[in-house]
Amino acid sequence: MNIEIRGVHHEVGEKEKDLINKKLGRLSFAEDGIVDLHFIIMKEKSGFKVESTVHFRWGHQFFLHADDHDVTKAIDLLFDKLEVAITKEKEKIKEHKGGVSPDKV
Repeated sequence: MNIEIRGVHHEVGEKEKDLINKKLGRLSFAEDGIVDLHFIIMKEKSGFKVESTVHFRWGHQFFLHADDHDVTKAIDLLFDKLEVAITKEKEKIKEHKGGVSPDKV
């Protein structure tokens, strides 16, 4: 799994990188299916916006974001969303693989 963390109008510090790497443990159930994870931490007028793009090995990808005045809270919110979205995506794949082929009906 390739992970990229970068900042826009914000210098990404070790604190943010360590927090993201620690939170990645919550996604360990899906690390076999995830090819790339991109994180962008942006400083905006109203606070911070954290965006993530997830690329799966079966070709699907999705984009999520979270906003907050505090960067750590924004990262926490984003990982809550990521966990739910990745779980849903993995369930879709499991359902599609479990069916009976038309040849055997």
